[in-house]
Amino acid sequence: MRWSKTLIPTLKEVPQDAESTSHKLLLRAGLVRMLMAGAYSYLPLGLRVLENIQNIIRQEMSSCSASELLLPALQPLELWQRTGRDQDLGEVMFKFTDRRGRKICLGPTHEETITDLVRSQVSSYKQLPLVLYQIQTKFRDEIRPRFGLIRACEFIMKDAYSFDSDEAGLDKNYQAMYQAYLRIFKRCGLNVVATEADSGVMGGKVSHEFMVPAQDGEDVVTVGSEKVNAIEIGHIFKLGTKYSASLGANFLDANGKLQPIIMGCYGIGVSRLISAVIEQNNDKDGIIWPDEVTPYKAIVLSLDSGDKAIKELALNVYQELGNNKIDVLFDDRDERAGVKFKDADLLGIPLQIIVGKNTLKDGTLELKTRRNQNKVIKPKEEVLKEIINLMSNVKTQNPK
Repeated sequence: MRWSKTLIPTLKEVPQDAESTSHKLLLRAGLVRMLMAGAYSYLPLGLRVLENIQNIIRQEMSSCSASELLLPALQPLELWQRTGRDQDLGEVMFKFTDRRGRKICLGPTHEETITDLVRSQVSSYKQLPLVLYQIQTKFRDEIRPRFGLIRACEFIMKDAYSFDSDEAGLDKNYQAMYQAYLRIFKRCGLNVVATEADSGVMGGKVSHEFMVPAQDGEDVVTVGSEKVNAIEIGHIFKLGTKYSASLGANFLDANGKLQPIIMGCYGIGVSRLISAVIEQNNDKDGIIWPDEVTPYKAIVLSLDSGDKAIKELALNVYQELGNNKIDVLFDDRDERAGVKFKDADLLGIPLQIIVGKNTLKDGTLELKTRRNQNKVIKPKEEVLKEIINLMSNVKTQNPK
């Protein structure tokens, strides 16, 4: 993608209303823009990061034999009244009455909805175990949205649900999800702490939180003998029969006896993950994206853009990498070199390929690695071959 053909509105100054490191960098790097407090537009770079995280999640959910579906955001309030959670969540829920007089809410989560669906479709132990998940927008009327995507009123979540005929099956699915979460967060470039947690309004007997230690985290977690700030990015629960019993989701066992389905649920804050990744992957110059999350694998910087020969060489480099299936951003703007260098560091794309006068003079390219600031100058073909081989190795390690 050419920079001149997309929307990347970088900012030199830190926005006054941005509190956390990730919020500042999300705005400065042009990943998101706020529509109103708690609601954000994802601009092209932000959307690419979001999609990369979703791809990682989908791959790891497949490893757990989970099938993806999509549930409605509109939910009848009556379902929540049957479990009593309309009172538990209270004013956090967006509730309204439609023109037919139906009481409806915008889903803050989907335990009731998925249980009602399975109740109507699963009736025998032969249909179990079953694991379903979705990646979908949730709505919560937060009284004080803050920290950008960390606490928003509209956010994207991955919620998975397991349905089993016995506790042993629940234990197996719970452990599979626990391990899948560790893999997801590792692939996102995160160091996480998994802790036992209170189940709260979700219910059930056992739950674990996955916390990302971060300077601007809104929660606190104990790491060794110290308490540190952290961001909660995932939570898993053994729900048991809390929802199935309330909503009549039963199955006939091998003896023909009616039993409530045993459930688990497994959530990840997908949009919140973007902020968590930035909190743990940044320096004074900007974001440092991990390889699997980055919006682009490399950025080609065309210096002296007024020089037609340099611009043609940069275009050639950009096209050759693109022909090798490497996602590349081409900074073809008519800007000073200093502006391009600062923006490239701010965006945090892992590899910077610098095309300038030396390329014309002796056929060399400068290759800068964003994470460690390492720079090498090599012949053009050698640099391109190195990048292509590097990206091939990454794909081999984490096939999509």
